[in-house]
Amino acid sequence: MGASWLHGVCNENPLAPLIRGLGLSLYRTSGDNSVLYDHDLESYMLFNIDGKQVPQQMVIEVGDTFKKILEETGKVRDEHTEDISVSQAISIVLDRHPDLRQQGLAHEVLQWFICRMEAWFAADADMISLKTWDQEHVLSGGHGLMVQGYDPVIKVLAKDIDIRLNHRVKRISSGYNKVMVTVEDGRNFVADAAIITVPIGILKANLIEFEPKLPDWKVSAISDLGVGNENKIALRFDKVFWPNVELLGTVAPTSYTCGYFLNLHKATGHPVLVYMVAGRFAYDIEKLSDEAAANFVMQQLKKMFPNASKPVQYLVSRWGTDPNSLGCYSYDLVGKPTDVYDKLRAPLGNLFFGGEAVSLDNQGSVHGAYSAGVMAAENCESYMLEKLGHAEKLSLASVRHEMLETLIPLIPLQISRM
Repeated sequence: MGASWLHGVCNENPLAPLIRGLGLSLYRTSGDNSVLYDHDLESYMLFNIDGKQVPQQMVIEVGDTFKKILEETGKVRDEHTEDISVSQAISIVLDRHPDLRQQGLAHEVLQWFICRMEAWFAADADMISLKTWDQEHVLSGGHGLMVQGYDPVIKVLAKDIDIRLNHRVKRISSGYNKVMVTVEDGRNFVADAAIITVPIGILKANLIEFEPKLPDWKVSAISDLGVGNENKIALRFDKVFWPNVELLGTVAPTSYTCGYFLNLHKATGHPVLVYMVAGRFAYDIEKLSDEAAANFVMQQLKKMFPNASKPVQYLVSRWGTDPNSLGCYSYDLVGKPTDVYDKLRAPLGNLFFGGEAVSLDNQGSVHGAYSAGVMAAENCESYMLEKLGHAEKLSLASVRHEMLETLIPLIPLQISRM
């Protein structure tokens, strides 16, 4: 219901040694040059609101037009000293180049492409920064769905570590070379230092009280970063009634009303479809009960496949209102200061900050969160060793990481497409 992809299936990905060592398989959903990022148009079917299939040739042609529109937004960016949204830039491009405008069904297909772009950021196009939307360092190797999920990775990383579940932190007090963490039931934990990796949504909502208060520059950095929302409605059926394609989509007059189904049967062999929604639509889905959300999705399916059977089970995520996350992952708001990541990542004495939101190059990704965590651990350890007078000692924080690198031969990652 959460992270599903490895973004950048290559040995440069910091998670590659773990995934290779565990023998985990990946299902390729996109190569390097996909305009849809984690998907290409290798295996798909799109339908209009009435359930009629959209001609493949039209989808390809509109996709090419969408690429041209995005290229033209680069010129708009060069002309504007002030940052604007991606949505505004697209409007400017279409005003300048009426030949790129689409009509009727082609317009709806263009909205679907915009909808898929919004899903990458988990935010609507009118919230995304034109200045930085394409500046992320995306690793090579395309994108792969973790067939067994991320659970095996979490388990191996958690091995031999004292992890306390159901300990929601309410206060972090630092001073006198100690940190005291107070949890919901009033218990306190005292340590020499702490690494804070709670989701950016939690920090933005001030759900953790800091004593002393965080400095203004740190509060501003938290405020200046956006937090996106993407939800999944997973439906399991007793049998497969849909075609053997990777994704099913519904086009519509606005990106808000476009839809997208991931076909997990193709990747995993299980009769499961996952409907994915991002941005404002993701928050609106959370206003529905699980049953109402599943019924809404089934209405979309029934238009495409009138003989669709009822699901035998369904799961609905609610990341936007989940008290442990309050959103999914970070993205760049319009007008974001250039030093926001440096400020977010900067330690405060014996408090260190990790998580995907502090990753300058790979925010919003699991490997971004992982590498940011390793960096925070190494910085924390350097601080402790210096304090103890053992600065020359080998960095223990990276030992586990380096052992994985050296013990596991550089065999290629297991990725395929059926």
